[in-house]
Amino acid sequence: MRIPATGRSEAEIMAALEEYGVHDLPWREGGTFAYVYEGGRDVEAVVKAAYMRYLTENALDPTVYPSLLRFETEIVAMAVDHLRGDADCVGNFTSGGTESCILAVKAARDHARAVRGIAEPEIVLPVTAHACFQKAAHYLDMPMRLVPVDADTFKVRAEDMAAAMNESTALIVGSACQYAHGVVDPIPELGALALERQVLLHVDGCIGGFILPYFRRLGAAVTDFDFAVPGVTSISMDFHKYGYAAKGASVVLYRSKELRRHQIFTAATWTGYSVINPTIQSTKSGGPLAACWAVLNYLGDEGYMRFAERTLAATRRIADAVRATPGVRLMAEPESCLVAFTSDEFSIFPIVDAMRRRGWFVQPQLGYMGSRENIHLSIDQSTIDVVERFLPDLRASIEEARGSNEAAIPAPMKALLGSLSADSFTPETYRQLMAAAGTSEGLPEGTTAINEMLNAMQPEVAAKVMTEFFNDLYVSPKAA
Repeated sequence: MRIPATGRSEAEIMAALEEYGVHDLPWREGGTFAYVYEGGRDVEAVVKAAYMRYLTENALDPTVYPSLLRFETEIVAMAVDHLRGDADCVGNFTSGGTESCILAVKAARDHARAVRGIAEPEIVLPVTAHACFQKAAHYLDMPMRLVPVDADTFKVRAEDMAAAMNESTALIVGSACQYAHGVVDPIPELGALALERQVLLHVDGCIGGFILPYFRRLGAAVTDFDFAVPGVTSISMDFHKYGYAAKGASVVLYRSKELRRHQIFTAATWTGYSVINPTIQSTKSGGPLAACWAVLNYLGDEGYMRFAERTLAATRRIADAVRATPGVRLMAEPESCLVAFTSDEFSIFPIVDAMRRRGWFVQPQLGYMGSRENIHLSIDQSTIDVVERFLPDLRASIEEARGSNEAAIPAPMKALLGSLSADSFTPETYRQLMAAAGTSEGLPEGTTAINEMLNAMQPEVAAKVMTEFFNDLYVSPKAA
């Protein structure tokens, strides 16, 4: 494909944009229980206006655009106050939770080298910690120790974290809340452990950090997880989730400038302009900054409290409905606005396709690392108003899956898949598996078979399959 020889009209371009999006998930209808966080049309209008006003401003150099520096410092100050930090706490605005967490890991690595003299710093984290921490360890070439969690609560135990630590441990991680099951790790116990061992503790509050303080104020039992907990040295929190800012908007916060210093990258040994990067990106649009600042000021504390009250009520309504439905059970009691459920009687993966046929998107999670396969629901403003329509369809889809109780792939095939080794896996193996799933190009129309195949594999083999799939997905479009 080449750049068009001649330009197209604005009308043609806008029509093409609409055409390209025709198969995207219809999130405006409230049927998407993952990925989307929507605060309403009025919020969207404010966010878009602020974003476009600062779309072309470049946050690379705050001395050129002091407005962007002001937005960032005010956003960080609001985040620090929201997470009960003091005047010594600092932070930076990032493109999302993954960047925030990578920066926290980078700061911990460099702090361990500079302050503690550790040549090869390590990170210790629960298997329920977001995969971005494993990504950080991979990118930053840090040894990583994964710790199993309690089989009933899906929370990590401080004693298990302690057993995994050694003299090279630079950072331990806890979640508030963890994404898969919607529960909060015992951060006070992890904080005490961090102080005892003199290591840093990062709390991943990307999905729960913003809304949990409101749930606490509404009377919900919320484990302390923020800077009020001694031993917590850094926190990540997204605004593009339950803060309803435009993607991507997140912050990484530190208890002190002394810690944050190790996050910053500076290069003077080249012939160009001075490079000082507090975050991973250099050039970056001021749009997300302005949009985040705008929505925080537009909704205010009262607006977010109103949203949180509705979200908490809807989460409890959905959790109650799952408890009352035969054949399924909650994975854990939700402590935020994330609900996960499974079945001990039948495969839950057909539920995903059954719901899709009814106009809903629910997210499958595979049964890895001690967690049974399950269905994940992220409760959001856009879904609250459709809960009473959603629940009958969910019950019908569960009954449909329960009634058929037929595996999408036969038992001998599952056994074969389980015996595959990551060491012997090849692109040809991948092509054979995709053909067995009913497709040689992309995913089949239904996802049950592919999910059951992945679920039968060892996690390391499944990772190879998904790598090959994405390697095939991002290729030049075929000529018409």
